Amino acid sequence: MLDGLIILAYFATVMVVAVRARLGKDATSEQYFAGGRNLRWWSIAASTIATNLHAGHFLAVIGSAYAFGLAQANFELNAVFGLIIAAFVFVPLYLRARVVTITQYFELKFGAQVATTYSLLMMFLYGTLYLGGTLFWGGYALEILYGDALQATIGGSPGLRICMMIVLLGGFSATYTYFGGLGAVVRTDIVQFVLLLGGGLTVTFLAVNELGGWGEFQSTLGDRMHLHLPNDHKQLPWLGIVAMHLLNLQYWGCNQVILQRSLAARSLRDAQIGLLVGGAFKFVTAAMLVLPGIALVGILGRENALADPDQAYIRIVELLLSPGVKGLVLCGLFASLMSSVDSIFNSISTLWSVDIYKRRIRPEATDSQVVAMGRRAILGTLTIGVLFGFAFAYVKLANPEFPLDPFFKKASYFIKNGFVVLIASAVFLVNPSRRLVWAGLVLTIPITVALNLIFADTPYLILTSVIIISAFLVVAVPTIARNGWRLGGDGLIRVASPGIGWFGVVLGVLLVATHIVFH
Repeated sequence: MLDGLIILAYFATVMVVAVRARLGKDATSEQYFAGGRNLRWWSIAASTIATNLHAGHFLAVIGSAYAFGLAQANFELNAVFGLIIAAFVFVPLYLRARVVTITQYFELKFGAQVATTYSLLMMFLYGTLYLGGTLFWGGYALEILYGDALQATIGGSPGLRICMMIVLLGGFSATYTYFGGLGAVVRTDIVQFVLLLGGGLTVTFLAVNELGGWGEFQSTLGDRMHLHLPNDHKQLPWLGIVAMHLLNLQYWGCNQVILQRSLAARSLRDAQIGLLVGGAFKFVTAAMLVLPGIALVGILGRENALADPDQAYIRIVELLLSPGVKGLVLCGLFASLMSSVDSIFNSISTLWSVDIYKRRIRPEATDSQVVAMGRRAILGTLTIGVLFGFAFAYVKLANPEFPLDPFFKKASYFIKNGFVVLIASAVFLVNPSRRLVWAGLVLTIPITVALNLIFADTPYLILTSVIIISAFLVVAVPTIARNGWRLGGDGLIRVASPGIGWFGVVLGVLLVATHIVFH
């Protein structure tokens, strides 16, 4: 009962914060989609990391850490590289161009065909796989933790209850995003960042302490404390780090969902500090997402392995948390879910209304009409995301031992590979062929599908590296032969101040040192 009251209080608090940020019918598109371009660095940092961390991290990533050990932390740690590049290379370009969407930047570089293709693929990827997956994890967590209470109150099968929770969680987030736009998203994300960080660190401390502290943790589970696994490892070969770095160029460099708050920064200084502070927090989130999963191996005993790794986080909560503390920690779980879902709603509505509706369908549309279309897009996105959440629930319930996190990553790479080619061509090449860039964006999708079928035994991260590098070379070789290479030749790196530059250097050194220490 106490946990339930705490969770209800959390949802009420979020709604109150969101209502205070609501916008009226006379809101301009810049207010609704870009927050008036007045975001400070601390709100950018909190909202960016809160958006990045979703319920799947607390369930699937901790589950993968339980199965594979510290190597799972590579996805979090190596994001530092992507955040540094975004801060010093990509975001300065976007801010100088004063774009609301990254699509607008691509249109300046490559024209309407490439830009529209990017928008459509981006909306498809995040409106289906990411939104559906995030909503599913929220419903799944509620069912696992409160299945008996839900059975007593609403009845039905586990699948039906999960689907009901998917609708409720999605509808809640869509409501305040609908009325408040990016401003409501950022304000609620700040609250949710504090909760998810507090909840995650609490679980981490209790899990490590359960084993007798850090020293005992290392001596008991030292064999799982390696960032680099052999290259024949199916999920996390050490060469896969190359793919992670390449994909981070896309995730942190041309991802509307992640960068929308940076595009709304008050200044380049605020954007860069916000992203770099987010990079510093990545070391913290890496620890709080993998250490509890590793600790659970020692807590349960290696002979009592979980059949379903995705339930690792739930088992930790059940074993270690007392009433009250459990409710607060679960607020962190739901905060991670809401902060990701609301950002997806807001970004897809921005892409649809600004890039497609205003630019392609109805150029004469007024500001109020564009905002109205953005709000309708949120409702459409909610419908699609809920349906995909239902599909993922069916898959998981039919195959409980199937680890969904590797599946989500692998499936998203079918589209992300082309995004990497796109952003690398836009930033690092001088006037590449628009046809080649479009081909690199689109044709990597069927090529990735085909190669994953043909080379099914090859670790997907290594295959991803080969696909991205090969596709980029197809664009780069004739471009460099004709026009030369941009890198280092025209002030590509922009730093708002020397202190900010040194901040980035320190983060890079810490990343390298972490790989050396935990090799």
